[in-house]
Amino acid sequence: MEIFHYTFDWSVLWRSPYGGMLVKGIVTTLHLSLLAWVVALTLGMVVGVARVQPLRWVRFAGGAYVQVFRNTPFLVQLFFWYFAAPLLLPKQDQQWLYDNVPDYAYWAGVLALGAYTASRVAEQVRAGLLSIPPDQYRAAYASGMTGFQVYRYVIAPFALRIMLPPLTTEFLTCFKNSALAMTIGVMEVTHTAYYIDSFTWHGLETTSAASAVYLCIALCIIGLMALTEKRVRIVGMMGRGR
Repeated sequence: MEIFHYTFDWSVLWRSPYGGMLVKGIVTTLHLSLLAWVVALTLGMVVGVARVQPLRWVRFAGGAYVQVFRNTPFLVQLFFWYFAAPLLLPKQDQQWLYDNVPDYAYWAGVLALGAYTASRVAEQVRAGLLSIPPDQYRAAYASGMTGFQVYRYVIAPFALRIMLPPLTTEFLTCFKNSALAMTIGVMEVTHTAYYIDSFTWHGLETTSAASAVYLCIALCIIGLMALTEKRVRIVGMMGRGR
C-alpha cells in the first residue's frame, strides 16, 4: 500500500535480524527500568525518611538531595554520570572502570535514572509519612516501642498504602524516562527502533511499534498496581478511583 509514495512494510518488525533486535531492545528497557526502580525505591525511602527526622542536619541532607536531583533536567544528569563522573576518579580508576565494567553506558543509565527518580520517590515518602496523624506516633511510643519499631510496625504499613498510587505514577515515569538512555548509546526500545530505521527506512513502522510497546507495558503496570492497591487498601481511606 502506498500513501504519499510511502510503502508500508510491517515485516521489518519480525524478519531477521530486526525482529530479534527489537525483542532485545524491549528486554533491555524492562531490566534497565526495573534496576533503576530498585535503586530509586531504596534510596528514595532513605531520603524520604530523613526528610521528616527531628535532627536538623539530617533533614537538611535529605532536602539538599531532593532539591539538587529533582530540579535539574534528567538528561543533564544522564550526561554527567556517563561523561563527567568518571573524570572525577583517579586516572588508574578511570582506566579500570572502562576496561572492567562491561557496557558502562547501561550502568550509567541505571544509576542516573535511579538517582533522579529517587528524589521524586523521596517526596512521595515524605508526604505519606506526614499524612499519618501525630496521635498515631504518640500511641505507638506510649506502648513502649522503639523508634525503629514504630516505623516498622505502625507507621510504614499505613503510609505505604497511602503512597502506593503516587509511587505507581513514579514507576511509570521511571519506565518512560528510560528512553533517554538512547542518548548515551544504550540499545533500549527507542534506540533500537531508530537503529532499524537507519537500515530499512521504515521509521513509521518501527517507532509505531516502540510506542505500542511502551503503551502495552504501561497499561500492564497500571493494571497490576490497581490490583495490588485493591488487596492492601484500608477500608475508609482514599484509594484509586473506580
